[in-house]
Amino acid sequence: MSALFSLYPLARQLLFSIDAEKAHNLTLKSLGCSQGIPILGSLLKNNLSKPIELMGMSLRNPVGLAAGLDKNGAHIDALGALGFGFVEVGTVTPKAQPGNPKPRLFRLPQANSLINRFGFNNDGLDIFIQNVQQSQFRQQGGILGLNIGKNAATPIEHASQDYLIGLRAVYPHADYVTINISSPNTENLRSLQGQDELSLLLAAVQKERQALADKHGKHVPIVLKIAPDLTEAQIDAVADTLPTFGLDGVIATNTTLSREAVQGLEHSQEQGGLSGPPVHQLSLHVIRRLRAKLGHDFAIIGVGGIESGQQAREKIAAGANAIQLYTGLIYKGPALVQECVQAL
Repeated sequence: MSALFSLYPLARQLLFSIDAEKAHNLTLKSLGCSQGIPILGSLLKNNLSKPIELMGMSLRNPVGLAAGLDKNGAHIDALGALGFGFVEVGTVTPKAQPGNPKPRLFRLPQANSLINRFGFNNDGLDIFIQNVQQSQFRQQGGILGLNIGKNAATPIEHASQDYLIGLRAVYPHADYVTINISSPNTENLRSLQGQDELSLLLAAVQKERQALADKHGKHVPIVLKIAPDLTEAQIDAVADTLPTFGLDGVIATNTTLSREAVQGLEHSQEQGGLSGPPVHQLSLHVIRRLRAKLGHDFAIIGVGGIESGQQAREKIAAGANAIQLYTGLIYKGPALVQECVQAL
């Protein structure tokens, strides 16, 4: 394990003593600075190998970083150096937007959880693409996913236009593209998970993807990120819809609106999406249901509440092909990446 990783428990004490969003930004900035100092960069570097094939891509290992940690794609190389087999950045929207008012990120340390209501705060597609182009992660063998969403000001009935703008911009620079329709922090966004709405969106995406594949001479996998709060009928409808429109995979799941597991804890009633261990079982249920409906060959990426190697194994046992981390990384530190790779 990298020598720097063992220092994380000390760093966490400092980080948890300041505002959660400020700590988030400070951590990313510190990682970036470490990359720029040769001796620290060499200590940070962690190449963990357990190769797998996913959607036609060769991954160094099946442990990835979930979208949301690096919304602007400004820290891809530093995050990749933590040992991830793949890194997903975004969510990016066509136009820059500030997101929801602060405070909008809350720690629930008794449950190793977070509640966020960021609202797709990001610098917009132009800066996002510049950052992606400046990174070296892909050239060094890493797999990069780019996650796209819609602007808050775009009426939900015109959401597909934002997704097509995003798809056109990121397609040449992505190893795969994620369509995020499951954040609870953009008004009405989750309504796009309804079967009729989803079919209309994915039909437009399928048509645009074919044109982009012809233009760029390559097939870039497209995956859908869904919520953990869907009913079984809704999960089944999503499973029926994805192959129909040529999608390559599904990410299960985003954050939850449920507060059942954190009732009575400070901040538990804050609006937003809950992440961390309470999402683990919800995610497992969705993964199992998807796998039963989609068969053995359709790609599923499991995310939500992983804070140990054992939970990583449970995601795979439920039917996921690969996993992603986010909140567990904040509570457990970068050593969690190695723990999960070794557990798998």
